[in-house]
Amino acid sequence: MKKPLAIDLFCGAGGMSEGILQAGFHIVFSNDKSPEVALTYQNRHEQLGLFNGYNTFFITEDISNLTGKFILDSISNLEYFKNQFDGKIDVIFGGPPCQGFSRAGKRDKNDPRNLLFKEYLRVVSEIKPNYVVMENVVGLLDTKLNTFISYDLEEYQGDTLVTDILENEFNKLGYSIKKYNSEDKVNFKKLILNASEFGVPQKRERVIIVAYKKKLKEPNDINKYKKKYKVNVKEAIADLITDPNIREKELLSLKKEKKLSFIEESKRGRTRIIETDITIDSNEVFNNVELSFHSEYIIQRFGLYKNGETTKDVKIRLLKDGINEVYPLKSLLEYVFKYGKLGHISLEEFQKELENFKKLEEDRKEEIVNAILSKKNIRVRLDKEIPSRTIVTLPDDYISPFENRTFSVREMARLQSFDDSFIFLGKRTTGGSRRKLEVPQYTQVGNAVPPLLAKAIALSIMDVIENN
Repeated sequence: MKKPLAIDLFCGAGGMSEGILQAGFHIVFSNDKSPEVALTYQNRHEQLGLFNGYNTFFITEDISNLTGKFILDSISNLEYFKNQFDGKIDVIFGGPPCQGFSRAGKRDKNDPRNLLFKEYLRVVSEIKPNYVVMENVVGLLDTKLNTFISYDLEEYQGDTLVTDILENEFNKLGYSIKKYNSEDKVNFKKLILNASEFGVPQKRERVIIVAYKKKLKEPNDINKYKKKYKVNVKEAIADLITDPNIREKELLSLKKEKKLSFIEESKRGRTRIIETDITIDSNEVFNNVELSFHSEYIIQRFGLYKNGETTKDVKIRLLKDGINEVYPLKSLLEYVFKYGKLGHISLEEFQKELENFKKLEEDRKEEIVNAILSKKNIRVRLDKEIPSRTIVTLPDDYISPFENRTFSVREMARLQSFDDSFIFLGKRTTGGSRRKLEVPQYTQVGNAVPPLLAKAIALSIMDVIENN
C-alpha cells in the first residue's frame, strides 16, 4: 500500500520533513525560496531515496509564485505515479517565516513576512488537503494585523488578532481547528507545544495549529505522543566533547545511568530510507563538527560563566562578590585594558582599580564588569543537567557546559534532534549585513522545526488515517 501523501511548504533545511518521514508519510512536494537550504534539503532527500522529478518534487521558489495547479501538476507528472495520481493530498505542512511574529526581537505588525500565512492559506484553498498543519512562534498568539485582506479579498478592519483571522479563514475553507477543550472558540494558548516533552533535548515552544476537513475524523491529541522523560544536554552531546578526558568521564556516567539512548539513536538514525525502510547508520560523526577559533581572551571570558549562567547572571555575581577570579586571566585583562573603553587611564591605574574593585563607585564597577564580559547579555552557558534553551541562529549565543567554547553545527543539530547522517551544506556561518541575505548552516539548524516534535505532530494525523 502506498504511503499517505504530504506536502511541506516553507520546508527550510528539512526539520519538519524529517518528522513527516519518520511518521510514515511520503513527501511528494516541497518548497523554500533559499538556494542555501535547497542544497541541504535535496542532498538529504537523495540520501533517503527521494529523487527530484522521480518520486518527489522540490522547487526553490517564493510561495507567492506557486499555485495549487502547478503543485498538483508537478506531482502528477512524477514518474513514480505513472500518471495515476488522483489529485488527493492527505496533509499540507508549513511554517510561514515567523520573524514578524517573534517576541525575540523588534516586532512590526506591518512586516511583509506576516502576510506569508495568507499565501499558505491560498495554496490550501487550491489543493484542499484532508489535513493542514501550521507551525509558528508563540508570538503569533498576540500579534495583530492592521487592515488585513485575505487571499479571497475579505477585509479585516482595524487591528485584528492573527488567531481570529486564522480561525475564520479555516472555517471558510471547510476546516475545523483541532481543539483541546470543549469550548466553541479555539483556545490557541492550548496549542503551544514544548519540544522537550516530545524527546527533543531543548525547551523550544511553538504554536502548532492542526486543521481537518469537517467531514473527517479529527486528529489525535498531540499530547498523546509526549515522552515520560526529558533528555538533557549531557545526554544529547556528551560524545561530541573534544577534550578526551572530559568526554570519557561524562560518557562513563551516562553509561552507568543507562542514559546513552539518545546518542545511540542519533548515530543509528531515526529517519528511514523510503524504499528499503532502513536507517542511515553514522557510528562515527564526521560531518558539521568544525569548531570556531577562539582567542585566548575569549576562552578566559567564557570560563567565567558557571553552569546555566547568562551574561546578566555573571555580571550580578561579579558586582556582588568581586572580581578575584578575573585576576589570573591575563589575556582577558590585557584585552580589557586595550579595548575596554574605560577611559584614558594608565596600566598602573587600571591595576589599582582592579585591586580596589569593591571600593570603587558602583558606576565604575559596572563599567569594568561590562568590559570584562562584553555587552552580549543573551549569551549563556547551557546547563548540562536539563534540556537546552531554545536554539537560535547565532552560534556565539551559547557556551558549552563542558568546555570554554561555542558549539559546532553538529552539536546544535543534536539539540534539535537531527540524525547524525543529516548533513548541513553551504557556508558554516556568516555575519553583518550578509545575515539578511544568506542562510548558513547555523541558521538552517536554528530555524528548523525539531524533527522529533514534527514526528509527534505527523503521527497524530497518521494514526487517524491508518485507523480509517
